[in-house]
Amino acid sequence: MLFEKAGEFIIDKLRTELPTHFTYHSVNHTLDVYNAAERIGLREGIGHGEMQLLLTAAWFHDSGFLFGPEEHEEQSCRIARETLPGFGYTENEIYTVCELICATKVPQLPHNHLEQILADADLDYLGRDDFWIISDTLYQELLFAGKINNKTEWDFVQVKFMEQHHFFTKTSINSRQVQKDINLAQIKLQINN
Repeated sequence: MLFEKAGEFIIDKLRTELPTHFTYHSVNHTLDVYNAAERIGLREGIGHGEMQLLLTAAWFHDSGFLFGPEEHEEQSCRIARETLPGFGYTENEIYTVCELICATKVPQLPHNHLEQILADADLDYLGRDDFWIISDTLYQELLFAGKINNKTEWDFVQVKFMEQHHFFTKTSINSRQVQKDINLAQIKLQINN
């Protein structure tokens, strides 16, 4: 398995081919999810082989945005299935990568520990100090796409999303839940003001 080469390939493709109006679903998000998945995976005791599959899925999980936002998880899996054999991944490994990618689909319904880790990594920013900066990139992306009309509407969308979301791993619950609750309370405060 040429793990590093597979990562270099998809990161380069995202960096050069992803439309710039994807201000949230950008190469920065992909690298952020990769770093979060690695951090959570290490704390959750994931072994080397599983870690490589987890991180491969992190690299590829939003590659479907190269073809647009609709059904992007399925497109991401298609890209993984077409690409990864060239980097020495087996059929079973690619199947696992695709299952992991599908676990990031909202509403998140992970079926195993690895899927829980990637689901948590994908939305790790909800419970971080840089939430406001990252949240604004998603606001700009959705505004451009005509999915929302203004900041007030966005605040309501975020409250609903964050109230329905929950972290799955002990690591994310312990390290992100408190800040997520603070971030949510601040959005509610903005709405009330």
